[in-house]
Amino acid sequence: MIIECTNCRARYQYDEDRFERKPSKKIKCAKCSTIFEIHNPAFAAKPVAAAAGGDATYTRRDPPKVAHDTTEQSPIPKREDPFAAPPPGAQPQLPTGKRLSLAIINGNDAGSVYRIEKPRVTVGRAGADLTINDTEASRQHAAIEVRDSVIVLEDLKSTNGTMVDGEKIIGTVELSNQSEFQIGGTTIMLIVTEES
Repeated sequence: MIIECTNCRARYQYDEDRFERKPSKKIKCAKCSTIFEIHNPAFAAKPVAAAAGGDATYTRRDPPKVAHDTTEQSPIPKREDPFAAPPPGAQPQLPTGKRLSLAIINGNDAGSVYRIEKPRVTVGRAGADLTINDTEASRQHAAIEVRDSVIVLEDLKSTNGTMVDGEKIIGTVELSNQSEFQIGGTTIMLIVTEES
């Protein structure tokens, strides 16, 4: 750093390490022998920045950011939940103005019709919403989930699998009106009609 005598304006090169971590030091001018005080720039920078608006500006900016961030942090999870609702798994809902039914068209229970009255319905041999008389079906074999206008079929890790168009499904498969699927020896058709 360059220092300047306060009396004769003589300039000197001064090594900052000589401050020995002190905020200021008194030195004697080699030219006029005046003793004057020099300030360590490491200590002076902060007050100068604050006076110039450096730190003060950051201080002014920080609280609004913090306040803004905390305001956003609470609504963000709330906003994510509704976004998560329509995709798979979250808050299924029945469509308005439609009647959904499952008709068993082949198997021991052929001719039976089950009306879907809740957004998620399980199908299986025992303990399911729609219980079918089929020894090849697992207890909780498959599930039908209604997400308004989208209806999906999911195999619940059954022993023999759930078939759509002669192939075992993996994950979820979208169904439409009159889509057929097979659980064991039972064939079921989804029927969507207008609510009367």
